[in-house]
Amino acid sequence: MDTNSHFATNVYYDRTFDCDAAKILPGEYYYTGKDMLIVTVLGSCVSACIRDRVKGLGGMNHFMLPDGGEPGNPVSASMRYGTYAMEVLINDLLKAGARRENLEAKVFGGGAVLRGFSAMNVGERNAAFVIQFLKTERIPVLAEDLNDIYPRKVYFFPRTGKVLVKKLMQTHNDTLAKRELDYASRLKVAPVGGDVDLF
Repeated sequence: MDTNSHFATNVYYDRTFDCDAAKILPGEYYYTGKDMLIVTVLGSCVSACIRDRVKGLGGMNHFMLPDGGEPGNPVSASMRYGTYAMEVLINDLLKAGARRENLEAKVFGGGAVLRGFSAMNVGERNAAFVIQFLKTERIPVLAEDLNDIYPRKVYFFPRTGKVLVKKLMQTHNDTLAKRELDYASRLKVAPVGGDVDLF
């Protein structure tokens, strides 16, 4: 089986929101039926927050399409990474009791934040991919905050479907960029502060 998506294990108590929270990194995903929070920070990557609106069971992934690779086939070779990240989350939700007809999504990220990535339009490609994938799967997208130039911190409450997005106007360290670049380099070798917006 592919190893590009992993179930996140970083669960902690979030004092700000007074609940348990799972933090996901690039290539990870998390889902739960509990009343808790899933949080991530996005640069060029995208996250889909998907939930069963009836059961309150939901999850979030965090992924990036790698560089297209061979010139003759730049899209389909890299699409499998995004497809895998989406299918793993959806399939786990269905196995946990979600019903496909009750699924809804909110999508975030795809910012042009990594220097050197702009030539490949990585953020834009990630954003376009996630919208097209959900359209094909007939999962309605209730909200989106995609593209732009800012990194985002995303807080998803699967039980209610509420999402808070904080645009990070400046990142004082390069942790996010390093994390995404490390993730992008792993994909290539793999076999296959601002205002808070409410969504």
